[in-house]
Order: sequence, then C-alpha cells, then structure tokens
Amino acid sequence: MTLRAFAVQLIAFLSIAVAMPASAGTHDAVQTTWRLLDYIAVDYTEAVSGGEVTNELEYAEMQEFSASIVERMAALPANAQRAQLVADAEALAEAISAKVEPAVVARDARRLASELIAAFPVPLAPDAVPDLARGAALYVQSCASCHGVSGDGAGPAAEGLDPPPIAFDDVARARERSAFALYQVIGQGLEGTAMPGFSDLPAEDRWSLAYYSGSIAFPEVERGRRIWNDEPAIRARIPDLAALSGLTPAALGEALGTERADAVMAYLRAHPEAVASDTTGSLALARERLQQSLAAYEAGNKTEARELALSAYLDGFEPLEAVLSTRDADLLASVEIGMAELRAAISRGDPVADVAEKVNALDVLFYRAETVLAPANASEASAFLGAFAILLREGLEALLIVIAMIAFLRKAKRTEVLPFVHGGWLSALGAGALTWVAATYLIGVSGAGRELVEGFGSLFAALVLLSVGIWMHGKSQAGEWQRYIRKTMQHALSRRSAWFLFGLAFLVVYREVFETILFFAALWSQGHTDAILAGAAAAIVLLALIAWAMLRYSRRLPIGSFFAYSSVLIGILAVVLAGKGISGLQEAGLLGITPLPNLPRIPILGIAPALEPVAAQILTLAIIGSGYWRNKMKGLQVRTPQAETG
Repeated sequence: MTLRAFAVQLIAFLSIAVAMPASAGTHDAVQTTWRLLDYIAVDYTEAVSGGEVTNELEYAEMQEFSASIVERMAALPANAQRAQLVADAEALAEAISAKVEPAVVARDARRLASELIAAFPVPLAPDAVPDLARGAALYVQSCASCHGVSGDGAGPAAEGLDPPPIAFDDVARARERSAFALYQVIGQGLEGTAMPGFSDLPAEDRWSLAYYSGSIAFPEVERGRRIWNDEPAIRARIPDLAALSGLTPAALGEALGTERADAVMAYLRAHPEAVASDTTGSLALARERLQQSLAAYEAGNKTEARELALSAYLDGFEPLEAVLSTRDADLLASVEIGMAELRAAISRGDPVADVAEKVNALDVLFYRAETVLAPANASEASAFLGAFAILLREGLEALLIVIAMIAFLRKAKRTEVLPFVHGGWLSALGAGALTWVAATYLIGVSGAGRELVEGFGSLFAALVLLSVGIWMHGKSQAGEWQRYIRKTMQHALSRRSAWFLFGLAFLVVYREVFETILFFAALWSQGHTDAILAGAAAAIVLLALIAWAMLRYSRRLPIGSFFAYSSVLIGILAVVLAGKGISGLQEAGLLGITPLPNLPRIPILGIAPALEPVAAQILTLAIIGSGYWRNKMKGLQVRTPQAETG
C-alpha cells in the first residue's frame, strides 16, 4: 500500500469516527424534538379552548415545550431545511402564546414533525414484526401498576401522580398517537411526568409494547379485518410497517371516517404482520400484471391487455396455486373463476369500468390468498394434509386406468403383455424424476408450459379412453366376449398393440406425475419437509391398498360384468379428462373462455365454470352414449338370428 493510499484511508476512517457520535447525537435530538411535537399535538387541547386557557399547568408545559423545540431545531446540523424548520417552530410557539385553537396547533405540530423527519431521517418502523404477546407480557410487568391492567390509567401506583398516567383506553387521545410516538415515549420517558424511559429494553421489545398499548383503545379487530381484506385502496394507503407505525388513527380517519379508521387500526395494531412485506406467498407480480393489463385496456390495446391478464395468472399466480389448493380450495376456485371472467371481459370488449371492477375484485382475492399463503399459516399438519391430498388426488386418476389395463390383460389371459404396461408407468415415474431435476436445476417450467402439457395430455388420453370404453362396453354384451376370443384374440394383442398399451400407461401416469412434481416443489418451499414426506408416504400406502382391492375384486367378476363396469369407469374418466384438457388449454391462453359464473368448479370431475369444457364433456358423453347404444343394438341383432335358428 502506498503512503498516499494509506493517508486517504486514514482520513476516511477518522472522518467516520468523528462523525459517528455526532450522527448518534443528531438521531437522539431529532427523536426528542419529534416526541415534543407529538406531545403538543395531542395535549394542547387540554390546555386551551376558545382562545382561553383551561388548564394553567398544561398551558405552561405547552409553552415550555414549544420554546424547547425552537432551541432544538436551531441546534440541529446545518442543512437546506434547517432554517425553515426553525421558522416554523417559532411560528408554532407564537401560535401557542396567542392561544390559537387546538385543531390549528395540532395540524401545525404534525406538519412540522413530518418536515423534521423528512429533513433528518430516523427509523420510523421496527426491523421485525412486533410481537403482541410479548408486548402484553411487558405491559403487565412494567406498565400496569400505573396505567392499569385494562389501560384505564388507574393502576395501584397511579394515586398521587401529577399529571396522572395516560389512560390507554381513552379513544379520543389514542386517536392522536402513532405507534412511533408511543415507541419514543417508552424509550425516552416523558419529561415533567413520572413516566420513566425504558431505553434498556431492546428495540424490538419497545416496538411490541408500543403496538400493544396502542391497541387497547380499539377493540373492533374483526370488523377491521373485513375492511382491510375487502378494500385495496386502504391497503395501498398503508403499504408497510413504516407507514403504519407513523400513522395516527385520526389521520386515517380523515380519509376513511372515524369509525372505519378505528376498526382498521384495531386490526393492524393487533396484527401488524398484515402489512409486513414477505416475498413468500407474494402475489406482487400478479397484481402488477393486472394493473398493466388494465392500463393497456384503457389505452385501447385489447390484445396486450389480454396477454398481460394471462401473464398475471400464469406467471404471477399459478406458481403458488399448488400450496393454496391445499389450504383454501374455495379461494383458489374463486381466483381461477375471476381470472377467467377478466380475460373473457377483455376479449368481449366490455366497458373499462367493468374491467376495472374485475381487476379490483381480483386484487381483494389476491390479498386473501397472500394471507392464507403466509409462512405463519404453514404448519406440519397443513404440510402433511397438503402432500397427502395432492398425491392421492393426482395418483388415483392414473391408478384407475393402469389397474383397468392390468385387470383386462389378466382376464384375457395375456399376462405376457403385462411388462409393457408396467414398463409404461415405471418409465413415466423415471421421466417424472428427470422433469423434477430439470425444473429444479436446469430450466424453469412456465405456467403456460405446464397447462399445455396437462391440456394436450388430458385430451389425448380422453380420446384413447373414449374408444377403449366403447370397445369394452361392446365386449360386455352376452356372448360377444366368447366370439371375440375365438375370432380375433390371436391378433388383438400383437406387438404393436402391446406398445400402444405401453404408451397409454406412460401418458396417463406422466401427466399426473408432472403435475404432482410441480405441486410438491411449491409445497417443499414452505418447509416442514418431514411432514410432507409423511403425507406422501400415507398417500402411497392408501393408493397401494386401493390397487390391491381393485385387482382382487376384478378377479372375482364374471368377464361380462368386468367389461361392463370397466367401460363405465373408463367412460367417466374420459369425460373428466376432456373437461380438464380444454380447461388446461384455456388457462394456457390457447382457447378462449366463455364463463358460466353459476356453475361450480369441481376439479375431481373436471367440471369448470366455462362453456367450452362443459361442451367438451357433453360431447364426450354424447359419443359414449351413442357408442353404447350402437353396441346394444348390435347385440340385439346378433341374438335375434340365434334365437330364430334355435
């Protein structure tokens, strides 16, 4: 290191060392001055009314505090704002001397406090979400003796104190105090009173105590929760802990009305985590895309608006869909319906006001989803049940088809073809493992890609099952199976047919494995891995029992009954997959959507509240019905000549 470089670093170090105490001193001075301004804003009303002094002691205190504010402002480090701050402080002192109305003094004091923080920034918010349970314990330990257990200001040690302790249940006074103001008083005490400072408490404890004591006067927590959840404009007004900590209920009341503001503040001070930012479970991207979509629509660009709305779902919402499905399936359905209706409204060219209303409704749903998805709502029980439900739901569909194939081959006494079926589903599991590796370490599986795989896979499987179901129904007719065996069995399961069974087993299993992997990846990010593994294991055991029971029962069925029942089961699965396939292509943006708002969403049956998937399922049912009817007529025609011959 050169001498010059060493000298530069030494000068820099000394500059920092000298500046640190000054910076710390400025920080304390600003906080004390801010606290005095806040005290004047709240308590001046007790000293003056109608231009007359109503409390000599309080008025003398107001004059003393205002003079101290002027001195403290003048002693702050010089910057571009200090002169104006001093002038405004002097004007405030003159207004108090002139006994100006409390509302004017409170307004000027609040404005000056805001200007002070803007000119000399100090931390206004806690580093972590305040712990209300910790705050309650600290209150009982350190505050209740004076302020009372219920916050009424009549604790056993309050007698004889002048001025008396603050009553935290006094709503009028509580409306004028921010959590930051309470934090300041807790840390530094209050001059001229018996209130000591608790600077020895860690900052997080002081914030917890501030939030708890500031919540005592506001009991309508549940009403506040409903207002907060349902009104995006209020959430935009209080975006984070800094905004909440510096906000008084009175200031919020100017925008919302006193009663609604009290309720919102009751909820937020009791649950400050509602405004704490947390990227886990965040739908910020979805919200951003929705607003961009609305802006594009307002500008007349319908195509861009539709693409942005689709991106809001695929890129912003769908990555969290798996976890939400395990915690609140009804909410998930509401979001999916809302997104479909929004895209349909954009495609139809609905009025801007209607589209904006749908965007706002989705914003409310997204906030509720974020609340449900918050890490605080993740538990071992929810992780276990989520993993169990996902694997059971996705596995059962594939299991039914594969078991039907195995049972059929056993009934046909063509067990030499079974390795092709087993090879198909085992290969699907292996391909699923490779997909997991690729999606985790190599590439990202987009929402559109996922929906396209599910959509086309479901439709192809539905077409195959449709033909297989009709074929099996035909073989369930009396005598038809025996004739089929005699005439065509030797060629029915050729090597080509065996590879077809391999492909079908692979397709139906891989489709479910693909979706399960993406669901489990989302669950895994929430933690509780032991519970997830236990839930998956429980689902596998149950699926194995179902497979064993189906195979055992199918062996006892007469061949005609086996084909009759299997054809019905396969027909139902074809209808389900037809609906799922069309829905997947709609969610990928490949097909349009015509919403049917009154139709419930039933995922297990593939039913979605839109015309297109319902029409696909009705068409599939019609084809199945037609095929079954033709089989029945053919069976009657075959039996009639036999009867005549006999």
